[in-house]
Amino acid sequence: MTNQRSISCGLDFCAVPDLSNCLFAANSAKYDFVFVPLIHPLYKREFISGAAKERSGPFTRPDIVLCSSDWNHLIIGKLSPYIRVDSKNPAIKRNSEETLNQELALARHLGLVGITFKLMGGIEHNANLARIICDKVTSSCTLQVWIQIPMENPVKQAYSYRKQEYSSIESPWEWWNAFRIICDYDRKIGIALIVSHDLPEQEEIDRWLGEPVKCLIVPTTLFITNRKGYPVLSKAHQTLIKKFSMLEVQFVLTGANRHQNISYYHNYLEYLWKSCQINGPVERFARGYEDYLQCPLQPLMDNLESQTYEIFEKDPVKYTQYQTAIHQAILGIMSETNDKNKKLVIMVVGAGRGPLVFACLNAAEMANQKIKVYAVEKNPNAVLTLQALERDMWEDKVSVVSCDMRDWDAPEKADILVSELLGSFGDNELSPECLDGVQKFLKDDGISIPSTYTSHIAPVQSSKLYNEVRHCKDKDKHSLAHFETSYVVHLQNKYDIAKPQPLFTFKHPNKDCTIDNSRYEIKTFEVQQNSVLHGFSGYFDAVLYKNVTLSIEPSTRSPKMFSWFPIFFPIREPVQVKAGDQIVVHFWRQSSSKNVWYEWCISKPIPGPIHNPGGRSYTIGL
Repeated sequence: MTNQRSISCGLDFCAVPDLSNCLFAANSAKYDFVFVPLIHPLYKREFISGAAKERSGPFTRPDIVLCSSDWNHLIIGKLSPYIRVDSKNPAIKRNSEETLNQELALARHLGLVGITFKLMGGIEHNANLARIICDKVTSSCTLQVWIQIPMENPVKQAYSYRKQEYSSIESPWEWWNAFRIICDYDRKIGIALIVSHDLPEQEEIDRWLGEPVKCLIVPTTLFITNRKGYPVLSKAHQTLIKKFSMLEVQFVLTGANRHQNISYYHNYLEYLWKSCQINGPVERFARGYEDYLQCPLQPLMDNLESQTYEIFEKDPVKYTQYQTAIHQAILGIMSETNDKNKKLVIMVVGAGRGPLVFACLNAAEMANQKIKVYAVEKNPNAVLTLQALERDMWEDKVSVVSCDMRDWDAPEKADILVSELLGSFGDNELSPECLDGVQKFLKDDGISIPSTYTSHIAPVQSSKLYNEVRHCKDKDKHSLAHFETSYVVHLQNKYDIAKPQPLFTFKHPNKDCTIDNSRYEIKTFEVQQNSVLHGFSGYFDAVLYKNVTLSIEPSTRSPKMFSWFPIFFPIREPVQVKAGDQIVVHFWRQSSSKNVWYEWCISKPIPGPIHNPGGRSYTIGL
């Protein structure tokens, strides 16, 4: 992903005697917004009892000190730190509830975009706070809540300095996870992650990357001074900043200015931000589609549009690999024949607008071999393009066939059968059914390109994707339909709970006496650390011919290829998993005379329901 906008940095103020002056100072140093206390600490309210109960006068500044636009866009309100709505002391608890409600009402009155507060401790210390916050955000209020959470438990850091055992100390992620569960994953609630001096293990950092982190709070004490007197970060902290920059988070600088000008910190963070701007083909293609749910293409049921063909024809890798595979296949066939004048027959099934036909012609020219190409395409609109190319460029080298490949009666058999029917999950665009239907046109010793392909799955945590699926609405479908549908997604805001494992494999030509493309597999994944299972990411890899491959599986991904995003299979309810647990998932590929569909469920760590039974929510039409 590339950064679509310039960096957004805020400045944290612990006290604000004059709000206009603070905004001016922040803006002069290039900061875009400020964290400010809603209430001056000296104006603590006591609604139940105490010295301040009878105090007269206003409890904070009036709204007219700023115009509405400034309140709406420049201010994040900090709740009073002494609010303790989960206190065991009834008076403190009641007083804190009144204070919290008053401050939330004020934030709403001012039209603030968000409020923030620090979360310290597990849910046993914050259940009432979570209840109140949840009640406010689930109303019509548009207020965002940024919960400040330390990346490392302060207690753990203190223990580590004394070199004591701290493995049993609770991670702040556990605080956050319990809090957001009570708030039912409301997407108005996000994280303001406080960067620690001693960073946690990489696995923990990766887990934060799967959470709704809205901003990183960066203390000035993290910065060191370089030889020129400017603030810089350690290599480890630079890497961290860059990882989160890929998710386009905002930044908030907190702490005293320890250098000549506070704008120096902004300049350095902006430098790191810009260094993440990668302008490769994949990033350019994926821009704007990060974590965006798309229904997979169904080219058998629907005729693709010209724009769709055009986009995928620009892939810099896929057709090069196909051309290499075809070239090697031609050389392989010719090395085994004595007839050097033999004209090879190549069938391109699902020819689209002709990129694979060009790959065949180029490969034949490289091999100095005569070929006859049949370009078979069912989309009548794409056939117009093929016929124009046949008339103007290809002439007698290519014969265009306007027909569904499965209904075609070929005049001769092919030496090589070429197709690009692969989907994000390998077989999800029904390549097995299509190629099984046309392999009768392939010679007994003929070559299919691709020859094999395998789907892969992995358990994934992503609050973002879970909320995206949950908020899909369709009045014509039952309430669970969107959780029983697969989606093509450019995955970004996610944490991989375990590495992908291979699932279903298909080979062509299919030599089985009875062809059956239904499948059932059980996969077991080991959980490395406490996390939340929201679904399964899906990938594929394919062997085109011998050692020529295509892959979107992360460990073997074809560099710079953008024709396929991963696929995502959600589950209805998030499942809490702990380190050492096993996730056992069951996957089925089912079919009828008209449709193919997937079903899935988990049996560990807790049994779950079958998703999409009988294809009730989503099928792929034959």
